[in-house]
Amino acid sequence: MSIQRVKEYFRGMGMEDRVLEFDVSSATVELAAQALHCEPCRIAKTLSFLADGRAILIVAAGDAKVDNPKYKAQFGQCH
Repeated sequence: MSIQRVKEYFRGMGMEDRVLEFDVSSATVELAAQALHCEPCRIAKTLSFLADGRAILIVAAGDAKVDNPKYKAQFGQCH
């Protein structure tokens, strides 16, 4: 989905000002934290996994790591 389509969608809900664009890259947690002048733990990242043909999305703090035993206990397999 293009940034313009996201802005248009948000505009319909009065939320278009929530889209932030930067002159520098924000492609990683570290770069996003630099662009926003904050700590990496304040960045939300989305991790995506495919398990048994299903997409799993996990939103976590930017400095969080996936705990393999907890993931396996929850989803029945390793990622």
